[in-house]
Amino acid sequence: MDNQAQDNLLSFRQSQARQSHLLELCGTKTPFRDRYQIAKAIGKGGFGITFLARDLVLPGAPPCVIKQLCPKINDAAALLRAQKRFEREAHTLGSLGGHAQIPTLLNYFEQDGEFFLVQEYIHGHTLSKLVKYRGAWSEAAVRGFLKEILPILDYIHRSQVIHRDVKPPNIMRCRCTGRLVLLDFGAVKEFITLEARDTAHVPTTHFVGTMGFAPPEQLALRATFATDVYAVGVTCIFLLTGKSPAKMGVDPHTGGLRWRDQVSVSAPFARLLEKMTSISLRDRYKTAAQVLKMMDVEELRDELELCMHRREPEPLPVNTPSYVSPSARMAASIRGLRDRRSTPAKSQWNLRPGDRHQALMYSR
Repeated sequence: MDNQAQDNLLSFRQSQARQSHLLELCGTKTPFRDRYQIAKAIGKGGFGITFLARDLVLPGAPPCVIKQLCPKINDAAALLRAQKRFEREAHTLGSLGGHAQIPTLLNYFEQDGEFFLVQEYIHGHTLSKLVKYRGAWSEAAVRGFLKEILPILDYIHRSQVIHRDVKPPNIMRCRCTGRLVLLDFGAVKEFITLEARDTAHVPTTHFVGTMGFAPPEQLALRATFATDVYAVGVTCIFLLTGKSPAKMGVDPHTGGLRWRDQVSVSAPFARLLEKMTSISLRDRYKTAAQVLKMMDVEELRDELELCMHRREPEPLPVNTPSYVSPSARMAASIRGLRDRRSTPAKSQWNLRPGDRHQALMYSR
């Protein structure tokens, strides 16, 4: 063990004992790393604490978010591996930040055995808060949400990244632009779990994600792109019902969420959500692109149904004139001419010239 690793491990244990130095800086004028003025803590979880801060180096001291990740690692070698993995995952997150609906990674660093991410601050409301304030959404609104969130997931998946923690609190509607923003990638958190698991000598069930929004393969630490599809499907059900997965029953036949009896949606949309949230990975949509394609197919099918005449044609009224063949018209002209000859008051010259000539010929 080198001196640097020993110093990092000692500093890490000291930081664990005193929890977070940033908590002590909240509301003070003392900047963190001579750059960030910490305003307040805005979130806390099993992986660390999130702070709202201002970047004093940039013009105007714009707001930013600092995420302090606190790995529970008590081995110096594992801590060094965690540093390398953290840098690798931070680079990946930085490359994804070029998307307009993913917060930009502004900075990342390691200090005293703790890892920090500095990201763009998004001013808005999460989907969980929007449902709390405004209630459940309609089917049309949830369809619109899918049309917004799925292209973001498709972009992430094409970059070979799995989010791992898609849920309403991690999806925000930006107040300034109205755009939907996907927050809090679990991929960066997972390096903590993997290193902590590798240093432990007993099996662990700790995973990156949220119970209720995580499918079985994620609980087994085998997340795939379909894992994110499942989480988006459960998020849709939450938006439709206003209920968290923990408050829903379980279908005894499939093991999936029992939600169909709690909200009324069209049959095609229900089938789409059922396939997105299938417990079986084999039966689930594999990527966000597949879900988007199926939604396009359903919309085209709906448009075709509107264009098709599915009702039987109504019978014509009794007095409605119908088509008369030339021979039948000629026979009627002959009968009319004979009637007019027997009745002097009626003139045969009311016929059309062609019919009158032929009627004269046939009447001789």
